[in-house]
Amino acid sequence: MKPSRSRFLDVRGLSYHVREWGDDRAPLLFMLHGWMDASATFQFLVDALSSDWHVVAPDWRGFGKSARVGDAYWFPDYLADLDSMLTRFSPEIPALLVGHSMGGNVACMYAGVRPARVAAVVSLDGFGLADRDPAEAPGRFEKWLGELRQPVAFRDYPSLDALALRLRRDNPRLEPAQARFLAEHLGERSDDGTIRYVADPAHRRVNPVLYRRAEVLACWRRVDASVLWLAPEEPALRRKLGVSDADHLQARECFRDFRELAVGDAGHNLHHDQPVIVARAVEDFLLPRLPQECAE
Repeated sequence: MKPSRSRFLDVRGLSYHVREWGDDRAPLLFMLHGWMDASATFQFLVDALSSDWHVVAPDWRGFGKSARVGDAYWFPDYLADLDSMLTRFSPEIPALLVGHSMGGNVACMYAGVRPARVAAVVSLDGFGLADRDPAEAPGRFEKWLGELRQPVAFRDYPSLDALALRLRRDNPRLEPAQARFLAEHLGERSDDGTIRYVADPAHRRVNPVLYRRAEVLACWRRVDASVLWLAPEEPALRRKLGVSDADHLQARECFRDFRELAVGDAGHNLHHDQPVIVARAVEDFLLPRLPQECAE
C-alpha cells in the first residue's frame, strides 16, 4: 500500500482530519468520500494510480476522525467545507475532484456553484436523488422532531473481524484483506471494548429538508468543468432510490462536457470492487485536463 499521512486542519471552526498520499509537488487531486465512509477507503484506488499525484482526502464533518457537530448535518455545509479546503490547498488553480456517492454529488454541485474553481470532476456512482413531493414536508419535519427526542446509536460489533464480516455481507466482492482494512478504518473501539462505526450516529436521523432535484439540476447546468460519471453496469442503487432512467438522462444533459462509463462486475463501491479499472478511467480522463499550472 502507498503510505498516507494525516493532519488536522481548522475548517470553519471544526477540527477536520485530512489524509494525504504522494509528493506535495505532484498535481493535486481531491478525493471526497461518501456517506458512512471515510478518507482511508480510497486506499485501493490510490494504490492503483500509475501517475504521480498529491491526493488530498478529507473525512467529512461527523465522519472518520473529523469533529462532530451535534444533532444535525446539512448538505450545504459540505459545499462550504470543500470551499474552505480548496482555498487552503489550491487557492489559484482550478481543482480536480473525484467523489464517491455523496462525495460525487458534493463535487458536481460545487462545480456548478463555483464554476471557476473546478477543472474536472469524476463522480463514482453519484447521480443525485429522486425528487420529493412538497406535500411530504410536514410529515418529514414531524418525524425529525420526534427522532431528536430519542438517543441514536450504531450497532456494536464484538471485534474488527465481525465488522469486516458485516462489510463482506454488504459487498460480497470484497476480499478478506480489503474488508479487514476497511474495518480498521471504519470502526473504533468503545469504552466497553466493542467496535462501532467511526461516525456520528446523528447521521442516521431523517433529513427534514426534502431533496429538490430542480435546484440540483440548476447547479449542474452551470458546470463548466469536464465531468465523468463512473457507474456499475447494473445501476441497482440508483433504481432502488427511485431515480428513473428518464431522470438520469435529464441529469446527463445538464453538463456541457460530459461522459459516462459503465464498470463491469462492480457494485456501488466500484473503487473497492474494480480499483484498477477505476484508476485507469480516472487518469485517462484527468491527465489531459490538468490545469496548465499543474502540467508544468
